[in-house]
Amino acid sequence: MFFKQFFDPRLAQYAYMVGCQKEGTAVVIDPMRDIDQYYEVAAKENLKIIAAADTHIHADYISGMREFAERGVKVYASDEGDKDWKYEWLINSDKYDYQLLKDGDVFNLGNIRIKAWHTPGHTPEHLSYLITDGAAGDEPMGIATGDFVFVGDVGRPDLLESAANVAGMMEPSARTLFGTVEKFKQMPEYLQIWPGHGSGSACGKALGAVPETTVGYELRFNKSIKSATSEDNFVKFILEGQPEPPLYFARMKRDNKIGPAVAEPAKPVRKSVADIDGILADSNTVVLDTRERNFYAEGHLKGSLLSPLNKSFNTVAGSYITEEQNIVLVVEEDRVDEAVIDLYRIGLDHVTGFITPEDLQAYGKLETLEVRDFAGSAELIGQPDVAVIDVRKLSEAQEEGSIDGAINIAHTRMLPRLGEVPTGKKLVVHCQAGGRSAVAAAFLKREGYDVVLVDDEFTNYSAAATV
Repeated sequence: MFFKQFFDPRLAQYAYMVGCQKEGTAVVIDPMRDIDQYYEVAAKENLKIIAAADTHIHADYISGMREFAERGVKVYASDEGDKDWKYEWLINSDKYDYQLLKDGDVFNLGNIRIKAWHTPGHTPEHLSYLITDGAAGDEPMGIATGDFVFVGDVGRPDLLESAANVAGMMEPSARTLFGTVEKFKQMPEYLQIWPGHGSGSACGKALGAVPETTVGYELRFNKSIKSATSEDNFVKFILEGQPEPPLYFARMKRDNKIGPAVAEPAKPVRKSVADIDGILADSNTVVLDTRERNFYAEGHLKGSLLSPLNKSFNTVAGSYITEEQNIVLVVEEDRVDEAVIDLYRIGLDHVTGFITPEDLQAYGKLETLEVRDFAGSAELIGQPDVAVIDVRKLSEAQEEGSIDGAINIAHTRMLPRLGEVPTGKKLVVHCQAGGRSAVAAAFLKREGYDVVLVDDEFTNYSAAATV
């Protein structure tokens, strides 16, 4: 059996290729949208991709299922859950080769046997896949668990309500997940677990960085599973402290359900200095600056957003930019493709151009962002004409304390909660260390607010407050 794990560090997402080397065929489980990466590996291994399978309707990235289906590959999708959790783009079309799976259904690739196991809770339709290498034995060797079980955690059951806005689903989903965890406890401890996400994903609150695990290890050390001493204990534990989901999650869930656009990654052109005034005048174009926050603060284009090209790039861009907007990047020329692919993976397809940092300097008409540490902000905090905006997660503010009177809005939810930000006041924006507050401050400045970015460790606040 051929087995390969693919990892995207931005989304902390795992996809898997499982192949029968005797037959020369392979399936890709939970593929991302840019499927050429899988074809490249398959070609090197002398395998033909004949199938693709999703564990569930994803909320954090565009699935590659439709791209595979467009190329004639047979796709496998869940037929569990009610009518609201069906792959509409499949069932409403007669152009694709597909099979809908229920609990216990099996499909094969040569010696490889893949059995669907209904594991609801994270979502109603969620499947895990038990994988058996028939050439080695007649029992499964592992489970592709998708967003059911991770290393050190389980998939959060609140997203249908907190991200997809399906009211009243949070607690019932948690109780459903408890029942699934109880079934998981009966699985053989030797089974390997191949999760859908790793550390850094917003699909759980305590995911580990190790790329795979076993049933036995998780039964012993997974705090979420260990909390399942009773249904009520589990529900309380699993719903506490979940991070606010990025804004774009609702759009991903919708697009993967009704059918993501079939499109190639954008090929943006380099814009000249002479083009910049026109770009800034276009109300449907947003300039996305991918430099580090210190460079942005020292000089940026008026109205530009900030999203440094690091592991949080997708999360930030997806939380501040809508799918209808055109995007012009401020980016080093040798990193354009990297940024475009990251945006493509979350359905931000309209990247029309890019500007290099050198072009910014040549343009010259740049704005600055006021930056202070907590000591320098002490004279502002508490003044009647100043509001403090805390963009940490709510759980952080609750656990680690907050500034008196601060308004807590997680940086990933700033766009829909903009109405909670007071007008007519100077804003002092902070987080835990400056990264999240920088992107929020850039957005608030774009919206016309007078903003001070606190680029400092929050642990310095108590000391600064006594100065």
